[in-house]
This record gives sequence, structure tokens and C-alpha cells, in this order.
Amino acid sequence: MAITKDQLIGDIAEAIDTPKTTVRAALEQLSEIITEALENGDEITLPNVGKFKVTERPARTGRNPQTGLTIEIAAKKVIKFVPAKALNDAVN
Repeated sequence: MAITKDQLIGDIAEAIDTPKTTVRAALEQLSEIITEALENGDEITLPNVGKFKVTERPARTGRNPQTGLTIEIAAKKVIKFVPAKALNDAVN
């Protein structure tokens, strides 16, 4: 089961004994900081969690599964998440 934003905010607020409104504002600010960094082409590392980075996906030829026709898929930027070793070790 996925954890919701409200559950995450509640868990953090309880863990650090801070009002939920403060935690919600901090979480929204973190989201803005990550978005801005990725828009500028920077990488952002969250210690013990992982690294977010933007990579280029080149243009390629694909196939429409319904018609079988070949189509050109345009190049685009994609966001990659690389988990930290600590997170990997905790899961495994």
C-alpha cells in the first residue's frame, strides 16, 4: 500500500514534534527546490535516500501496436532516480 502525502506529513510531524502545517510547508518547498534544480539540469542528492538527475533520451523509431506502422518517437529529457546504497541495503 502506498503512503499518502497526508500520512507522510503526519508521520514526520509526530517524529520531530512539529505542527503538520510546518511539515507541509517544508515538504512543498522541498518539491519546489527539486523541480527548480532539475529544470536547470542540476542533480540533487538526498542523503541516505538517493539522487535525482535529468538524462537525455534520444529520438528513436517505434511501432504502433494497433496498426503496426513505424513511428518516430521524439527525443526528450527524463528524470532518473538512483537510490542510495543505504536505502538499497535497508530494502534488501
